[in-house]
Amino acid sequence: MELPWDESLIIIPTYNEIDNIERMIKTVFGLYPEVSLLIIEDGSPDGTADVVKRLQGDFSNLHMIERTGKLGLGTAYTTGFKWALDKGYNFVFEMDCDFSHDPEQVKDLLAAAQVNDLVIGSRYIDGIRIINWPFRRLLLSYCASIYTRFMTGIPVFDTTGGFKCFTRKALETINLDNIISNGYIFQLELNYKVWSKGLNVKEVPIIFYERRDGQSKMGGGIIFEAVFNVIKLRLKKMMGSL
Repeated sequence: MELPWDESLIIIPTYNEIDNIERMIKTVFGLYPEVSLLIIEDGSPDGTADVVKRLQGDFSNLHMIERTGKLGLGTAYTTGFKWALDKGYNFVFEMDCDFSHDPEQVKDLLAAAQVNDLVIGSRYIDGIRIINWPFRRLLLSYCASIYTRFMTGIPVFDTTGGFKCFTRKALETINLDNIISNGYIFQLELNYKVWSKGLNVKEVPIIFYERRDGQSKMGGGIIFEAVFNVIKLRLKKMMGSL
């Protein structure tokens, strides 16, 4: 199947990714020369933005939005989504910079997006597909997916995964100015809003790798946000204000 790479945009938020950014950019364009790549750069003090600017001379489809300060995952992606819609892209990806998401698997998500509205790279179908996570973090993530699935009723096993592909149709159903989450539960919020509109949500199996370089951005407030925002999302759906 010939895939519409020229209609596709990969969004990667960055903060202190100097160890990964050059290798990620060169890997993505080495695999998919026609794809577009948008870096949402949150003022990394380590020089991540300088690397992107240098590589823009080599790759015409490499774009960057620089923001001042670490403003969070949710606002990074909503900024990228608005940019993608404005520029006319039909397939929009979320992906991490740290190679926990394998760029080789982007093509699998795009292939599935030809007949689905939202495609989620799932760590929890066809077995648990996570490499090198400590047991405590694996348990926390798996239990979070069970909790969010139970509370919302969404038929998705990996509710908080951050490797996915939205069609333009799916993004246009979401009010990007009415997002209540900014941490990792932001991923569930997007899934839930697309699914609640009756659109097709598909999970495809991926292998998730623990980052090899750099530091995790997981913070202490994420669990608190997750517990309460799941309840808020369910209530909003019941009240018709989702």
